[in-house]
Amino acid sequence: MDPRRDPRRDPRRDPRLAARTADPRAPASLPSTPPTTNYTAPAQQPVVAPVPTAPPINQAPAPASKYKSRPLFCVVCASNQNRSMEAHNVLAKAGFRVISAGTGSAVRLPGPSIDKPNIYTFGTPYDDMYNDLKNQDARLYTANGLLQMLDRNRNIKRAPEKWQETKTIADVVITCEERCFDAVCDDLLARGGDSNRSVHVINVEIKDNHEEALIAGKAILDLATAIETSDDIDEDMEQILQTQQERHPHAILHSVAFY
Repeated sequence: MDPRRDPRRDPRRDPRLAARTADPRAPASLPSTPPTTNYTAPAQQPVVAPVPTAPPINQAPAPASKYKSRPLFCVVCASNQNRSMEAHNVLAKAGFRVISAGTGSAVRLPGPSIDKPNIYTFGTPYDDMYNDLKNQDARLYTANGLLQMLDRNRNIKRAPEKWQETKTIADVVITCEERCFDAVCDDLLARGGDSNRSVHVINVEIKDNHEEALIAGKAILDLATAIETSDDIDEDMEQILQTQQERHPHAILHSVAFY
């Protein structure tokens, strides 16, 4: 055997030779095994997956949640001043979603005489009308309630709106006079129903004065409440209107149209 191959002289076996042949630039080697300790790891418990249980055979499934959107009301009179704005005010204070409009060709308010009305275009701010009438004759227009009415209106919205120019789609339109009811139905028919959205048009006949507008505002609040609490307006409308007619003196008309 070649003495150079003698395992006893192998530097890997002889620590003295290994120290001589080691590279001085190499870092010192760490112990190959960590020191032993007396720590014993706790035994792991087996993980058991939960077993799904079937509901009882006779138990009915839970009802699916149903989202019900709140209807948008639009109240309409001729000039969007007295009757529609009183109802708009009452419904808005009660938290309903409501807009309002007028079907007339212009906004007409009483003047110093029956043949001299104050005429404004739709879109003229209520504030401008208020200041105009106040400058004309503050005493007259305070006595007949116009300044108080306009002051209420300008705190609800900026200006009267013309029904034929409105683009907002309402769920229920409540008119305050039969000619306004006819104008709304005719206009919706002329639009062609391209959106295929149904709308209930209801007329509550109201005399055009401040006292009757106040009384009818409460009646319209009852009507809107019954409609909003219904789970199916289309199904319940006939009964809602019948109950409304029994509780309030205003004549009622009803039609279904389409946007």
